[in-house]
Amino acid sequence: MTLLLLAGTGEAKIIAAHLHASGIAAIASLAGASRAPAPLALTTRTGGFGGEAAFRTYLNDQAITAVLDATHPFADRISQRTARVCADLSIPYCQLLRPPWRPGPGDNWTLIDREEEAAAHIAPGATVFLATGRQTLHRFANLAACTVISRQINVPDTPFPFPNGRFLQGDPPFSERQEYDLFKSLGIDWLIAKNAGGTTPRTKLDAARRLGIRVALINRPPQPDAPRVTTVEDALAWVHSL
Repeated sequence: MTLLLLAGTGEAKIIAAHLHASGIAAIASLAGASRAPAPLALTTRTGGFGGEAAFRTYLNDQAITAVLDATHPFADRISQRTARVCADLSIPYCQLLRPPWRPGPGDNWTLIDREEEAAAHIAPGATVFLATGRQTLHRFANLAACTVISRQINVPDTPFPFPNGRFLQGDPPFSERQEYDLFKSLGIDWLIAKNAGGTTPRTKLDAARRLGIRVALINRPPQPDAPRVTTVEDALAWVHSL
């Protein structure tokens, strides 16, 4: 067996270490969204595959016999394509998808489907903290009447793409206390985040609740109709069942 692990999450890092320790033949793949990703315990390729045809060729050339998809819940195009190709090629596929966040007592969330919808809920002049990454930043251009702070792991060399905004460099993970202190010091009125799920990324939501900050939470895109697990343990059990 040669397993392809589509990585990019904390869960994938744990899985890679287990696969290496277990002596299971596996290759990890990173999309290359971060300039300096944390190293994985497996042989790792970085960057896109170059389209569906090239991905099919890669699976064949590397003699991949199974694919474990542990990408981010918002890497939907990767997941949809991978599930479809694996089904066509009769390659076992499983998606590890952590459960979404649910609001609890004290949370003041507004659920939206697209980034552009946030502006309909946020009054001009508000101070908005974007915890949504860099690839969708342009979709918040209609927040130009607000003060927008966009946290990035790798701050771009280019100016902020619209008025009244700035970048803030930050390397996760962040504790709830760190998020609390940061949001308080910046005078944040709104937090915008993706519903990524997971324990560590939730600290920003917990800090927002304590400070009474409103949250615009972006719903997840549709996921592939394919075998799925929600925990690292179940993902590893799937691997060992092959």
